[in-house]
Amino acid sequence: MSKHLNIIAFNIPYPPNYGGIIDVFYKIKALHEAGVKIILHCFEYEDERPHAPELETICEKVYYYKRRTGWIANLTCLPYNVYSRKNPKLMQRLLQNNYPILFEGLHSCYYLCDKRLKERIKICRAANIEHDYYNHLAQAESHLIRKLFFKIEAWRFKRYQPVLSHADRLLAVSTADAAYLQRQFPNQPVHFMPCFHANESITSQPGSSDFILYHGKLSVTENTQAALFLIQHVFCHLKCRCVIAGMNPPRSLLKAASPYPHIHIVANPPEEQMNDLIKNAQIHILITFQATGLKLKLLNSLFAGRHIIVNSLMVNGSGLGELCHTANTAEEMVQACQQLIHTEFEEKQISQRRQILFPTFSNSYQGRLLCEIIQKA
Repeated sequence: MSKHLNIIAFNIPYPPNYGGIIDVFYKIKALHEAGVKIILHCFEYEDERPHAPELETICEKVYYYKRRTGWIANLTCLPYNVYSRKNPKLMQRLLQNNYPILFEGLHSCYYLCDKRLKERIKICRAANIEHDYYNHLAQAESHLIRKLFFKIEAWRFKRYQPVLSHADRLLAVSTADAAYLQRQFPNQPVHFMPCFHANESITSQPGSSDFILYHGKLSVTENTQAALFLIQHVFCHLKCRCVIAGMNPPRSLLKAASPYPHIHIVANPPEEQMNDLIKNAQIHILITFQATGLKLKLLNSLFAGRHIIVNSLMVNGSGLGELCHTANTAEEMVQACQQLIHTEFEEKQISQRRQILFPTFSNSYQGRLLCEIIQKA
């Protein structure tokens, strides 16, 4: 008998070019390859993400919904990011079948507690501990209005989090998040399911090169904060080429890098160029100032890159710390960079990655596991 699944995505999951949306797209792809027939419901709110015919090749049906944006959508005790994804057409379509529903992130959970779905199998993918995430954004934000919005949104998400008790299963992206959710919801089965990603095999190349890379969606406050820290406290003390690559870097980042000829900002690189940077960098340096979720850039670097330097928060709850070099202060990061820039990356390190990353971080394995979780629910 064919397996069917409704998936509610917080954004259009194509192209898969940033964080959580990469997880959604490759999850859909893995489920499709496992024989699941997917009815995809996705919200659109960014002009640069048009309707994607590519999704129709891996989904039975694809529906698009406009978000309720603007200040009026903020006049609610619900999180803005939840209330703005309220759409009656979505509920109408969910009621047209009796298939399980996968809610992608707390953002997409407006209808999770709706009585009309009481008898349905409901799975929620917790991409972050959202109130922690928004509190960190507030701390990192200097713009007063945005800082206030993040603080209010954090408060609203903390109040809203109990809605997860209406889910039959919870999927966490890290063991740390899984432990937190199990404490908060002792009656709900919680499963650790790392992020789905673009890598089907380890493509890291032995050898060496002459540059260090930091990459991420640079318009995200957390990534801007990390990149600024690296420029001001680490890269400025190095003599080798240092590259910061990603989408929509803010002016503050360009300004901070401008006095240093060896620090290069690569804005909005095409996928092929980004893949080349990841593949050819001698060192990937990945730091974060918040421990929520699992950072996809870490997985991409482990599958395709050479040496990796992280701080402890980057690998918290991931089980991947032994594959990285840990440095928690600027001085430790500078020392690690100076050592590894002259250290060849060897075949034995690739073998170690293969042993630890498979099968747990394999898309096909996690796709089959998700099918089993849904069937047992």
